[in-house]
Amino acid sequence: MQKEDVARLFTTPVDSPAYAPARYRFTNREYLNIYYRTDPEAVRRLVPEPLTVIDPIVRFEIMRMPDTTGLGDYTEAGQLIAVEHEGEKGEFNLAMYVDSVPAISSGREYSAYPKKSGSPTLYVDSDTLVGTLDYGTLRVATATMGYKHHAMDPAEARAQVCSPNFMVKTIPDYDGGLRVCDLVRTRISDVTVKSAHTAPARLELFAHAMAPLADLPVLEVVGASHILTDLTLSPVEPVFDYLTA
Repeated sequence: MQKEDVARLFTTPVDSPAYAPARYRFTNREYLNIYYRTDPEAVRRLVPEPLTVIDPIVRFEIMRMPDTTGLGDYTEAGQLIAVEHEGEKGEFNLAMYVDSVPAISSGREYSAYPKKSGSPTLYVDSDTLVGTLDYGTLRVATATMGYKHHAMDPAEARAQVCSPNFMVKTIPDYDGGLRVCDLVRTRISDVTVKSAHTAPARLELFAHAMAPLADLPVLEVVGASHILTDLTLSPVEPVFDYLTA
């Protein structure tokens, strides 16, 4: 392999890249979103400056992705916290649990998604939409929602999907320090809402040292949505450099 060929690599291994060099297009991406109020002090301990917490609302999400360019078929779960940055409302992406190594690798390397391994599921049980998350062999979250009780305004569903996301991007340096430590922002814009519904919902979180979703306890469920979309992920952009602040 010539030096110029090495410089063109986008990831390793050199003979079998961990993920495809594609802009990821999702067909029939399905969301279960549970919005809940939590302990204000708990979220303030986790949300990094310069983001601010106005209302202690958390979104627990399960995303079923059966058809993804370059990544195939997989499922994710995560927790996102309502925040503001310079007057713009959005969400701080705290953690994501994913059942696909290529999706984990690309999300962390190519972008800034805080992904680690987990086993989420999303399925219909009789008249109930059910989302679960296992970490290892232990259940850490169970979400339930009535199946398609009330149609949502497509504009409201689109606004939920397109809410700006803020994440912390870190790249270690060779001396054990950090080469990159940025707050980044991304926002999905290329979205087609195929269906959207709301219904009564509940969420149970179970304590776990390595998947600490329950550290943001459910005090009150304030909303829920079940959304089916086609969309394309947008690249991230840095908005704050912690190493030069």
